[in-house]
Amino acid sequence: MWLPWVQRLQAIAQAGLLYSRDPFDRERFEQLLGVVAEILAHKLDEPVDRVHEVLKLEAGYATPKVDVRAVVFQGETILLVREAMDGRWSLPGGWADIGESASEIAVRETREEAGYEVRAEKLLAVLDKAKHAHPRQLWYIYKLFFRCEIIGGAPKASHETTEVGWFSRDALPPLSLDRNTREQVLRLFEHKDHPDLPTDFD
Repeated sequence: MWLPWVQRLQAIAQAGLLYSRDPFDRERFEQLLGVVAEILAHKLDEPVDRVHEVLKLEAGYATPKVDVRAVVFQGETILLVREAMDGRWSLPGGWADIGESASEIAVRETREEAGYEVRAEKLLAVLDKAKHAHPRQLWYIYKLFFRCEIIGGAPKASHETTEVGWFSRDALPPLSLDRNTREQVLRLFEHKDHPDLPTDFD
């Protein structure tokens, strides 16, 4: 329950440092950011100086980060990749990058992580990560899921992934919960079964 409060305080401090011109106000927002760092350091058992440096990397008006995932079906199976970071499975995807549209990111991530060339067809879901059963983390995140169709390529792992596989809804492997949950993947199968479903959103 504490993390949403800290996220809001961090956003207030960040916006205050962006817009405030009065030196006394800026000093107060710096102090607020310091308090946020102290809370996080205590909760995460990390040195406060390190946490403060990470917080200071974020500048400008605070907005949610965007995670993009590609949803690719083949018959009654869905494409998943095994993440090198934790050894668990996820939909191909990653952080949105400046200079690419969200659908372009889904296409590129599928090529890089799974070896397949795909075409983005439909935005299936826009989800607030904090409202789902993901591990909690500092940054506030929106998750975008794009239905994609294979147009070429072949399965190939990358430096970020160690394996590429196809799984039915009844035989899902251990999932990388930071990236996708079982409930989300099963809901994506519902979109496959009922392609006229509208985009899901929180």
